[in-house]
Amino acid sequence: MPKNVLVVDDAMTIRNLAKFALTKGGYNILEAEDGVKGLEMVGKNQVDLVITDLNMPNMNGLEMAKSIKGNAATKAIPIFMLTTEASQELALQGKEIGVMAWIVKPFVPEKLLAAVQKVIGS
Repeated sequence: MPKNVLVVDDAMTIRNLAKFALTKGGYNILEAEDGVKGLEMVGKNQVDLVITDLNMPNMNGLEMAKSIKGNAATKAIPIFMLTTEASQELALQGKEIGVMAWIVKPFVPEKLLAAVQKVIGS
């Protein structure tokens, strides 16, 4: 059964780019346009990995990550931050919350796929 990767980004182009890269690896892609919708998706679906933007309306990526990691049922889900923010300070905040990888846009689709495969297999 294919693994589910949730891509959370307010930019549809980024969601489509990530989906294009990851469906090549056989992953099933779930999508959400902000952290609130992302949390809903995590609550309703079996999610094997979350890839999220940082800056989004309603709830940002760090707030969503904190909520996922703070819930016993979802805390084991790996989270990748995919963002334009290259700030070490933000990356450190993410690491403290439990974000596994900090990927700065623009990203290389093959590298994203390789990172996902490394963490959750294929």
